Amino acid sequence: MKKVFKKATATVTAAAMLASLTACGGGAASSATTAAPAADSKAEGGAETTEAAASGIDNKDIKIGVSIWSSTDVLGSQCKLILDEAAKALGVQVQYVDQGHVSEKVTASVEQLAAAGCQGIIICNSSDTEMTSAIKTANDNKVYLAQFFRVISKDNSADIYDMATQSPYYIGAVHENEPENGEKLVQILLDKGDRNIGLIGWEQGDATWLGRWEGYKAGVENWNKEHPDDQAKLSEPQYAGTSSEGGSKAAEALMSADPTLDALIPAGGGGDPLQGAIAAVERAGKVQDIDIVSTDFLPDLGERLENGSMAGQSGGHYCDPLIAFMMVYNAIKGNYSGFEGKFEDVPFPYLYVSSADDYKAYEQYFVDQLPYTDEELVEMSELDLEGLKEAAAKISIEDAAARAGK
Repeated sequence: MKKVFKKATATVTAAAMLASLTACGGGAASSATTAAPAADSKAEGGAETTEAAASGIDNKDIKIGVSIWSSTDVLGSQCKLILDEAAKALGVQVQYVDQGHVSEKVTASVEQLAAAGCQGIIICNSSDTEMTSAIKTANDNKVYLAQFFRVISKDNSADIYDMATQSPYYIGAVHENEPENGEKLVQILLDKGDRNIGLIGWEQGDATWLGRWEGYKAGVENWNKEHPDDQAKLSEPQYAGTSSEGGSKAAEALMSADPTLDALIPAGGGGDPLQGAIAAVERAGKVQDIDIVSTDFLPDLGERLENGSMAGQSGGHYCDPLIAFMMVYNAIKGNYSGFEGKFEDVPFPYLYVSSADDYKAYEQYFVDQLPYTDEELVEMSELDLEGLKEAAAKISIEDAAARAGK
């Protein structure tokens, strides 16, 4: 496989600029299906092993749905590339619905994918409450369901968590440690000397956003306890939605409210709000005055770390939905079972960079090519659930480099 990833990313990123108001800003949802013919042998990426064939469903008849905020913005397009490659390697169909993180569209997307004949669905929802409807739809239609980039909060949404746990079709969630992510990003800014940090959120109530915000606040609080004579502060969030325009307006509002601002954290939202915030800082002529950190790697992150328009970033996690995809695939095949009474919680690691040199190794193994070959994707699909969790936990630049050199 080892295809050139950078060109593909640039193409879909350009498309994202045209589609941002629709796919990311709450416009009409879009849907697309990719059917990939199964290969004839494992060496060519086929997944029709003896065990798979014995489950009674051919891979060519499997359709997995993807409910995503956008399949065309920076992070969403990266997710789509790895999912399309997995679908091709396994010889299954994949169908996307872009729901813009608009609640009614998130819940409708699950209904749409179930009605389209998907036997399994992976979803990046925007709030825990949407999962009530999503799980009910999965139960009613006997469709397997897994979350990516999200997890239902056991503390804040106990009833929904219990519903998920008791569902025979809800498998679990693949997600990152967001409070830790927030603390590490704040520490990058503090280590660079920044003390007056403006915060840009995307959607109020989004569990991932709330986790990151918790980490940002904890990072500043810990610093202030340890440095009573060198205090830092974090603004209240300006909300941007998931569009570039929203990120730009939020950054402008924060800079206008406080001319002494020396750092910005666009918390996420797929990459578009970050691009808008960067553009606003550039227009204001403050690239050298305001450090920016965020989550979700940009395709030109190496250049931005070099010219100072980015100070650091967490990301490289676009394989997170790949793990959810493999969970659903194996459930459909009958390889994973017994989900009722369980909640499979699968942690997934972030990668962190704060200099152009940090980024070079990542670029080699995650940008210039995908981190897995078709053969490796098939091998991943044959892991038991514990093996898949272990594979998720060890995804790193070092791991990708080791596999590329074997």
